[in-house]
Amino acid sequence: MSWWDTDDEDEPYDEYDETSVRVRPNPKGNRPRTKMRPDHDDAVVARVLGVDRGRYTVLVDENTADEHEAIAARASELRRQAVVTGDRVDLVGDASGDEGTLARIVRIRERSTLLRRSADDTDAVERVIVANADQMLIVVAAANPEPRTRLVDRYLVAAYDAGITPLLCVTKTDLADPAPFLANFAGLDLPVFLSTTGAGGDHADAVDGIPLDELFHALAGHDTVAVGHSGVGKSTLVNALVPDAHRATGHVNEVTGRGRHTSSSTISLRLRTPYGDGWIIDTPGVRSFGLGHVDRANILKAFTDLAAIAENCPRGCTHLPDAPDCAIIEAVDAGELGELGPARLDSLQRLLATFA
Repeated sequence: MSWWDTDDEDEPYDEYDETSVRVRPNPKGNRPRTKMRPDHDDAVVARVLGVDRGRYTVLVDENTADEHEAIAARASELRRQAVVTGDRVDLVGDASGDEGTLARIVRIRERSTLLRRSADDTDAVERVIVANADQMLIVVAAANPEPRTRLVDRYLVAAYDAGITPLLCVTKTDLADPAPFLANFAGLDLPVFLSTTGAGGDHADAVDGIPLDELFHALAGHDTVAVGHSGVGKSTLVNALVPDAHRATGHVNEVTGRGRHTSSSTISLRLRTPYGDGWIIDTPGVRSFGLGHVDRANILKAFTDLAAIAENCPRGCTHLPDAPDCAIIEAVDAGELGELGPARLDSLQRLLATFA
């Protein structure tokens, strides 16, 4: 007989039953998680103005008498989703904005646009910069630092891909003639603003050389994201548009020709103009702008007249100078697009060449 078949009543194993089973407690000391989530029907809508180390400055009750700012944290269920400046979000908890209070972001509302960039052109991992902007103000300097056509091309590609309307502001035009640089974009329907300020930093008369009325007219009623290379005078421009913004300004290194990163965060600022209110979203200066996430087809869509002609192109046509039987190239060569045809084709091909 085996030991487990013994009839000995004194054996200790006869003293155990199912009540003797020990269950290991939850090591985290909390209740098991559930997939059930509350509906948060009492949530209030807010605009994200800025992000700082996991805390979000939000605007609650926008455009009402009770409008106020509050501080919020992101709910755990959103830990894999980026909440960025410009987002419209749902808040629960204490959204009063009183000192020491903290609301909780539980939902991100549907976004109309997303401005993104990647680390480089081969990196498919994208970084969302701004949500819900409908305009992009590209700021470049005519000199000090020298304007970079290829960087502006990349901004334009990102704007067209996101469905955002681009604008161009050239600062420091008192230091160099911007015409040769602007000739690169003659074929684009691109509004251009010229400013003589930016060379001297935050001097008192900085607003004198900025076409404020033209800019106010263009920016009123829009959410505009301002982008640009470090040192081009973007923060000076933003301070002129929003006098109480107090964005830090810097100078260009005389040896390297590069500007310092004076704006370290992306922030939304309300823009008050004679033509109505708007928002200007200031972003940190960058020296590169990866486009690994961009769909080439969206670039052609931005050139509506050329896109219509492209329907007659061979399948898989690149529209680049060496593309065989390209309908766009043939139409331009035949003069069907008028005087601006060659310039528009050149602009399209230069933007498409960023992916070649």
